[in-house]
Amino acid sequence: MNRVKFTSDIDIDMGDRDRLLSLIRHRAASIRENKIVRRHNTGIHPTDIPYDPSVDLAAIDYREAEDRGYLKLDILNVGVYRLVRDEAHLKQLMVEPDWSILTDRTVMERMIHINRHYDTMRRMPEPITSIPRMAMFLALIRPGKRHLIGKTWQEVGESIWDKDGELYSFKKAHAISYAHLVAVNMNLWTENPTAFAEPELSTDA
Repeated sequence: MNRVKFTSDIDIDMGDRDRLLSLIRHRAASIRENKIVRRHNTGIHPTDIPYDPSVDLAAIDYREAEDRGYLKLDILNVGVYRLVRDEAHLKQLMVEPDWSILTDRTVMERMIHINRHYDTMRRMPEPITSIPRMAMFLALIRPGKRHLIGKTWQEVGESIWDKDGELYSFKKAHAISYAHLVAVNMNLWTENPTAFAEPELSTDA
């Protein structure tokens, strides 16, 4: 009988990662490189997995663990969610924002995922006016698609989701999810600008 290989790539964004982890049984995932073992930045195993008590981590590197069929979740802290009161509030925020506020550098520097890319946005011949355009912008600032900077959105759309070479690029589903979070961030800004005294720094730009 053929074995079915199980793979997972599940990211969960949280306003308070530690609070969630305090509620679920898990092991921190491990990364093993050149005989050095370290904790995975965000990964956990919520099911039983061999455990190394000397380092308080899973005893199997997360890549090997995936090959063996162990489930891994990536739990990420996203500060924007600390400003969301409840599910009803989140639904209110998941609407088209006032895209024109991105023309203000001060505002854009406080938006998650795009805060370091104001100058790149200004190089685009057309403004960002929708979730699909924001998703494409998030994709084209990755190394594999930076050659599309400065092209029209129609031109960008022709190849932005194609896999080109070995350079890092975004999958469409990933980019759309990030774009919605940027929209939530923008609507929170419109609702209460004083809540964003400091830039919402991105870790993956």
